This record gives sequence, structure tokens and C-alpha cells, in this order.
Amino acid sequence: MKTLLTAAAFVAFTLSLSPASAAMMACTKDNMMKSAAAMGGTPDTPAKMASNKEMAMANADMSNGKMKSACMHYMKSQKAMMAK
Repeated sequence: MKTLLTAAAFVAFTLSLSPASAAMMACTKDNMMKSAAAMGGTPDTPAKMASNKEMAMANADMSNGKMKSACMHYMKSQKAMMAK
């Protein structure tokens, strides 16, 4: 599990260096994992707290097989992190 999280963090860091990183990521399990790993290194802000709340709801919905609802929360999470 640690190896998977480390790999996800490395990929998220690599993706954050690209100019396309400001674009919204597609709603997939892999992208959700990358986003969650990338949030770990950001400073605690109200935007991060809102994003974490949405990611928690996305994870809960994904665990229950509700991908449409999980994607909605994932997109809200991305928007919250982009807010200043």
C-alpha cells in the first residue's frame, strides 16, 4: 500500500509540473487517487478543507458503487482547490 501511495504521489508531483495541470482531470479512480496524493503536500487552507470534504464524499460514493455521484464530488473538489 505504501508503494502504491508513493507512486501516486510521484505521478501527481510530475503531473503538477506540466502546463496542462491547471485543467480539470477526468473522473477516474486513478485520477482521484492522484488528486488525493497531491493534496497532501499543500498547505492547510479553507480551499483544501473544502476539497478534502468533497474527496471524502467522492470516496464514500465510489465505495458504494455510485460513480456518477462520486464524479460530481470529485469535480467539486477540483474546483475548490482552484479557488483562491
